Amino acid sequence: MAVEEEGLRVFQSVKIKIGEAKNLPSYPGPNKMRDCYCTVNLDQEEVFRTKIVEKSLCPFYGEDFYCEIPRRFRQLAFYIFDRDVFRRASIIGKVAIQKEDLPKYHNRDTWFQLQHVDADSEVQGKVHLELRLNEVITDTGIVCHKLATRILECQGLPIVNGQCDPYATVTLAGPYRSEAKKTKVKKKTNNPQFDEVFYFEVTRPSSYSRKSHFDFEEEDVDKLEIRVDLWNASNLKFGDEFLGELRVPLQVLRQSSSHKAWYFLQPRDNGSKNLKPGDLGSLRLNVVYTEDHVFSSDSYSPLRDLLLKSADVEPVSASAAHVLGEVCREKQEAAIPLVRLFLHYGRVVPFISAIASAEVQRTQDPNTIFRGNSLTSKCIDETMKLAGMQYLHVTLKPTIEEICQSHKPCEIDPVKLKDGESLESNMETLRQYVDRVFNVITKSGVSCPTVMCDIFFSLREAAAKRFQDDLDVRYTAVSSFIFLRFFAPAILSPNLFQLTPHHTDPQTSRTLTLISKTIQTLGSLSKSKSASFKESYMATFYEFFNEQKYADAVKNFLDLISSSGRRDPKSVEQPLLLKEGFMIKRAQGRKRFGMKNFKKRWFRLTNHEFTYQRNKGDPPLCSIPIENILAVEPLEEESFKMKNMFQVIQPERALYIQANNCVEAKAWIDVLTKVSQCNQKRLTVYHPSAYLNGHWLCCRASSDTATGCSPCTSGLPANIQLDIDGDRETERIYSLFNSYMSKLEKMQEACGSRSVYDGPEQEEYSTFIIDDPQETYKTLRQVIAGVGALEQEHAQYKRDKFKRTKYGSQEHPIGDKSFQSYIRQQSEVSTHSM
Repeated sequence: MAVEEEGLRVFQSVKIKIGEAKNLPSYPGPNKMRDCYCTVNLDQEEVFRTKIVEKSLCPFYGEDFYCEIPRRFRQLAFYIFDRDVFRRASIIGKVAIQKEDLPKYHNRDTWFQLQHVDADSEVQGKVHLELRLNEVITDTGIVCHKLATRILECQGLPIVNGQCDPYATVTLAGPYRSEAKKTKVKKKTNNPQFDEVFYFEVTRPSSYSRKSHFDFEEEDVDKLEIRVDLWNASNLKFGDEFLGELRVPLQVLRQSSSHKAWYFLQPRDNGSKNLKPGDLGSLRLNVVYTEDHVFSSDSYSPLRDLLLKSADVEPVSASAAHVLGEVCREKQEAAIPLVRLFLHYGRVVPFISAIASAEVQRTQDPNTIFRGNSLTSKCIDETMKLAGMQYLHVTLKPTIEEICQSHKPCEIDPVKLKDGESLESNMETLRQYVDRVFNVITKSGVSCPTVMCDIFFSLREAAAKRFQDDLDVRYTAVSSFIFLRFFAPAILSPNLFQLTPHHTDPQTSRTLTLISKTIQTLGSLSKSKSASFKESYMATFYEFFNEQKYADAVKNFLDLISSSGRRDPKSVEQPLLLKEGFMIKRAQGRKRFGMKNFKKRWFRLTNHEFTYQRNKGDPPLCSIPIENILAVEPLEEESFKMKNMFQVIQPERALYIQANNCVEAKAWIDVLTKVSQCNQKRLTVYHPSAYLNGHWLCCRASSDTATGCSPCTSGLPANIQLDIDGDRETERIYSLFNSYMSKLEKMQEACGSRSVYDGPEQEEYSTFIIDDPQETYKTLRQVIAGVGALEQEHAQYKRDKFKRTKYGSQEHPIGDKSFQSYIRQQSEVSTHSM
């Protein structure tokens, strides 16, 4: 979901590694240890939570979180919570990184000191305020000055303890006075519309009756300020909660008698600075925040066309896509956007076939085939991750979940055995686990996605042609990907592949490590299996699997997934679990006098149906066949005064659902839209608000079957190849080329020198693969021209935006630090260019 700006779309995403916390303050009781977890918040909205690490003051989390950010935000915050014996959570401290500071910490491990948290510093949202200085003539003809302060509205206030009933206090403050007034309370909304005006007398009536003359006597207007405080009206005995404040000096009225602007709410300084900053411990984080500014599709045509014809360029090393892999510091940097772009346009198989064939030709030893971190291996990894994630889940998830839940010891290293554990019993349990995992993998060939099979077929053919004397190379070329780089890593770290919600406990992690090692060796078809293990206990354990049936099963599986004449996977009609989790749904009110209240339910989506039940594993309370889903759309917040709601529209009614946060809401809407995209009766219009009290809140139509009043959002494509934004990926590739421009120019020099002089290479040029200097030079010239044209478009957009942007507008409220730093940069650029 992009944030729309004039003339372009802005995509924001964040990838976070939550490492560990250190030196947390000890618990005041005799135990001193704490049970802690960490949350990730967009401003005040929690979007992710780690699992609880028990009895530790230095908890290790080791958890990864990625999300597309569907809205504007001011800061990324991380809170460490402690759960006490009564299962209540209390905050220990937080790390808050302002949006404008995120680039400072880009993709590097950083220790952050935890800061104290108090209600006065937890602030989000903005206020629309208008000030007007009026001249008032009294009944006696005397003139005085009155200040009209109008609170129009607020947006994005935080929800406190599940509710937001905001009101504002408006205070005129100066050296000699403090006069306060209060708005009405607005119930159940974090976007209150106040539109209330308050009048303050700012000058005493003077003895002059001429309208143009004022005497300020004891106080100077320049020393006065208006303070607006936002509060949440609480029913609790502890009093109302502070939501933020803003202070506006009346100097803003010096040039004009009126002032109207949006302001970001600010925290209140309550003296917490006196507390020592280092007494709460620290948190290790790695944060990667990306922001893609994407223009219209036409802007990307020259560069995109150049990239898409890469598979047809002879030699492939002279193609634009291969050049990107050569100039990027890490091959994966290039692989991620390239694979997504080629998948989107259905060109990934010919491209990977071309670069794989070129790599095989350069390989001297069949035992090292595809073992390096080359562009080919990174592109295949990325393709498997995108196209094969569902296949991985269907194949492994039930077994992995069972291993995690059963929690049986499987340690087979005699040195690490715990008291009371039996080596023979552990070995037998582990053998059964390995057998089960091996069987589900080797019997899953028919479910392997077509795009992966087509790639494996081309790898097999290229390897067999290059090493005709090695009969096993046709298998090892494929197994080096499907076993070593797909199944084995997923078994080892299931949380990284969304097979488990969090990383596993140490005992289960050890069990999965042993299973992964064994599966990897089974799949590699190495000649001497036992010798491939460094540890003697693994070699002993592997004796269980030395039977020929295991090697035969691997070969049959590899034959199936790398053959070109496979059956259509759509003929395999088994339910695939796509997403599940707790959400809150509104009772459908099927009975005339039934209660239409909100209830927490476990939702489950497969490619066949969308169901909910009371708890995970219970029988479904309601089942909606996928073909009955006519549209999936967000629901306006004002319908029920609740955030993050969406609606699943069916022929007879709409199901209203609330997700936990904005990221989860977007994920559910996307996957539900995708799975129902091809339904023949999909709607083109819908009602963005609910049907309540006998009418639709959006268009006021009284019939519950009235045709929708807003166009449905354009849906997502139904298959993985198209579920990608091609323009966004081309923008990312442009950014990479742009950041490595000096390397592109060096590569051009290398092409020139090799064309003229074919002697020993200069060391700075020897890092590039250049098989055909003339063809590569021609491609480089086109790449540099395409990047230059896009660079000019970006620069022009920034100049235009700088001219039309108004500080204090709804998009850029006063107090927006990231905008202030942008203004500074643009001013410097403008001065420099002049």
